[in-house]
Amino acid sequence: MQVQAGEAAFESLFVTATDGLKLHVRVYGKPVPGRLPLLCLAGLSRNAGDFDVLARALSAERQVIAPDYRGRGLSEWDEKWENYALPVELNDVLAVTTVLGVERCVFLGTSRGGILTMLMSAVRPNLIGGAILNDIGPVIEGTGLARIKSYLGKLPEPKNLDEAVALLKSIGASRFPALSDDDWRGQATSIWTEKDGRLVATFDPALTRTLEQVSFDQPMPTLWPQFDGLAAMPVMVIRGEHSDILTADTVEAMAARRPDLDILTVPGQGHAPLLTDLPTIGRIRAFAGRCDQAGA
Repeated sequence: MQVQAGEAAFESLFVTATDGLKLHVRVYGKPVPGRLPLLCLAGLSRNAGDFDVLARALSAERQVIAPDYRGRGLSEWDEKWENYALPVELNDVLAVTTVLGVERCVFLGTSRGGILTMLMSAVRPNLIGGAILNDIGPVIEGTGLARIKSYLGKLPEPKNLDEAVALLKSIGASRFPALSDDDWRGQATSIWTEKDGRLVATFDPALTRTLEQVSFDQPMPTLWPQFDGLAAMPVMVIRGEHSDILTADTVEAMAARRPDLDILTVPGQGHAPLLTDLPTIGRIRAFAGRCDQAGA
């Protein structure tokens, strides 16, 4: 059973980054006393729409904030593709939390968003009241990155939503056998948007140049110090059963360093779990509640 998205249930805001670029943010609900906001950070080319179902499910009990990175979603594109980089995006996240008056929150980071969460532990640890790493950890598998590089920005332009759904299934059904047609359609509406009668990708094509700089001939740098930086706050890791970015061995190594690590494996999904099924939403809800208590 899935939680379904409906009509808009969020406030759409724009925040100015330190370099003047306009960043779009979805804000679901109002601040709730005693409950930390949930800050949702998307994957490399993705956007706030990925968290719509989850945000609707949780916004009655806590505020949910989902920014679009620069060059993604409704945020402005950067004229310098080199700014599609983790240090710049980390600064953008800080701009969003500062403008919205967020002093402490639960971070939920999918893939790249999880990397930003770990990096934030070195920059502004007091901002993190808890961390949920969605299909990402200190060891990132190069095979998964190579797969993403093979199609990012190279998919044909679908003529309509049905064709977009079929395209997503053709490249992802083997890793996501548990998804329903509604799941695939929800993914398609987040990845493409209609513009001048065409479906176009919701990210700046120049974003693909960041992956061109990555070599897969040697192991990727690890992030163990950044993961260890989360030692003072509750941490949860979510792994897709068929993930090729986060292995079960890496999760086991994370648990060895953090015996209290909250671990969830999502069956029938790969990189990265959609966070739309009721069991996963329930686990996130419970974890956020424990972060409230830890903060209190």
